[in-house]
Amino acid sequence: MQFRDLFRQVGWTWYFRWTGYKKEKDMNSPWTYFRPEEVQGLDLELVAMLDRARGLAGKPFQITCGLRTQSENDALPESVKDSAHLTGNAVDLACADSELRYAMLKGLILAGFTRIGVYTDGHIHADNDMTKPQKVCWYSSGT
Repeated sequence: MQFRDLFRQVGWTWYFRWTGYKKEKDMNSPWTYFRPEEVQGLDLELVAMLDRARGLAGKPFQITCGLRTQSENDALPESVKDSAHLTGNAVDLACADSELRYAMLKGLILAGFTRIGVYTDGHIHADNDMTKPQKVCWYSSGT
């Protein structure tokens, strides 16, 4: 294990910026900022991008919706029939205020997300579904 890896395990970056303490129970996760149960069923590339985005944002990301079943998706009035949530290629993230929104959007874009939705209910949608239009950002009241 390299010295740099030891710093990351306790929440420091190589450049000595505090990014949040990583709890003992999280040490077995392959992700820096997410526990396996938080990202269960999600596309591995999506999770890697989210993990990078979280680091770039410097703010916590709370996943409120990830993988959905067809019945869960159908129960949401504003959801689309071919939602990227159905394949594990999308997440909705809680966003409490404009400062957090800015940091999250910056991190998501820098991490390579090209499909981002901002919702009026305080959520941000991010997906990596390559079957859908790319380089899009939408603002909506739905989820």
